[in-house]
Amino acid sequence: MLRILGSRRTLCDGLSRREMLRIGGLGGALTLADLWRRQAASGTGVASAAGERSQPAGAGATSASFGRAKRIILLYLYGAAAQHELYDPKPDAPAEIRGKFNPIATAVPGVQIGEHLPRLARLADRVTFIRSMTHPYNIHSAAYTLTGVDRVDIPMELDPYDNRHWPFFGSVLEYLARGRESFPFNVALPFLFSSRCPEFDRGGPYGGFLGRRFNPVWTEFEPEGSSVVKRWRGNADQEIRDPFAGISPDDRLTVSRDARLAPEITLDRLDRRRSLLEQLEDERRRLESTSRLPRGTAAIDSALASRSRPAGGTYDRFQEMAYSLITSQALRDALDLGRVPIEHRERYGMTLFGQSTLAGLRLLEAGATLVSVFWDEYGPANSAWDTHFDHYERLSQELLPGLDMALSALIVDLQERGMFDDTLILCLTEHGRTPKLTESARGTGREHWSDVYSNLVAGGGFARGRVVGASDRNGAFVEHDPVSPKDVLCTMYHLMGIDPHTMIPDRLGRPLPLVSEGRVLEQLLA
Repeated sequence: MLRILGSRRTLCDGLSRREMLRIGGLGGALTLADLWRRQAASGTGVASAAGERSQPAGAGATSASFGRAKRIILLYLYGAAAQHELYDPKPDAPAEIRGKFNPIATAVPGVQIGEHLPRLARLADRVTFIRSMTHPYNIHSAAYTLTGVDRVDIPMELDPYDNRHWPFFGSVLEYLARGRESFPFNVALPFLFSSRCPEFDRGGPYGGFLGRRFNPVWTEFEPEGSSVVKRWRGNADQEIRDPFAGISPDDRLTVSRDARLAPEITLDRLDRRRSLLEQLEDERRRLESTSRLPRGTAAIDSALASRSRPAGGTYDRFQEMAYSLITSQALRDALDLGRVPIEHRERYGMTLFGQSTLAGLRLLEAGATLVSVFWDEYGPANSAWDTHFDHYERLSQELLPGLDMALSALIVDLQERGMFDDTLILCLTEHGRTPKLTESARGTGREHWSDVYSNLVAGGGFARGRVVGASDRNGAFVEHDPVSPKDVLCTMYHLMGIDPHTMIPDRLGRPLPLVSEGRVLEQLLA
């Protein structure tokens, strides 16, 4: 018999912890999902765990910022962006730490950033730099940055469907908004995460224990890049056309190639099959909660797959996820950047990241609540922002100019459209890079480093022109005000009007908080 130790506390909706566990875990007629669905329908909001866990210190003083944001755009720099060359230069450090680049002044007196971000420097009074990010997981786990999970390891990093994964925060937002969501609610660009690196299949932006139906809706990008670049593959350079280095004006983002309807599938038939798949997903969760077999075993998967796969294989899970894009003309129009004047497109940079960021803005305008743009690996590993070698060449020629153009254009456009004050901008990376440069036959690089690194946030209730936290003289360790990725998530939920300690059910119906730890950071709030 499972016993939950602790006092009998009452949640803010009047339910005790014992009652909540009985509802969620004993398979009664009323499940946790039913409870929260009824609360949402009645306008009382999602179930909160405010009575289960004390509010973070000082949270009462931040109540005016609660719910300030309406939408989010995530710009994710996969591979770990170097803090020294972005937002935390160290001009007084030794040369082997300081590096080749110089700092430049910004619109905020006394604040300097890397010289290859001149546009962002002029807009620094509109953003907040976090220079004291830190956590103990020195691996490429996007999941630790983007989900509430309390710990990660390499097997989780390399398996999107490891059963220990928690849901991506976009999946959580969509789950909590069921019945009120816009379509599509949670869109990710430019292609399925980690799908263009044949060496690895990485976890992170997926539905986790909420199920695959809450995965983002992914777009697709099929053309090759217009720029030929060299990428190191094992023991030699390989020339590839990387679209993150450049694309042509005629290249287009589209609905995922796995989501296109067969000619005989009408929208009415699609509606019916979508409903069936939702019911089957519920049945999968029920089977997983009652079966002694582990999640994902052949017995469960085979039983459900045989019932969910229609004759001819004309419909699959990726098609169900992209249902909204298929049926929404407005959203197809948002992805059609041919409607945008070329001079406007060029402000974002004619790269896959720049054009995806512009498309992300258009998707938000069309009604999406969360849009994620991933600067992802393309071709071999050690691409994107993973600069173990060719560090300065790639940063100066590709990475920093591409980020500078896209991020600065996004900030300006959101302000001109009157959307900046209620749109959260999260420009995140999973960890930083070593203070000391390394030399190899392949050239200069920086290795993985999670003891301290930098992120950027803006809009939607975040402070402007502020620097939160500091690293030491060499950019090696936090000097003061450490910030966890979980603190950023808690603050994001707070600004979206959601208590970060709200409970949601895992695969077994047990209540878990949205974020395993962390607090709302007043320093980040306007």
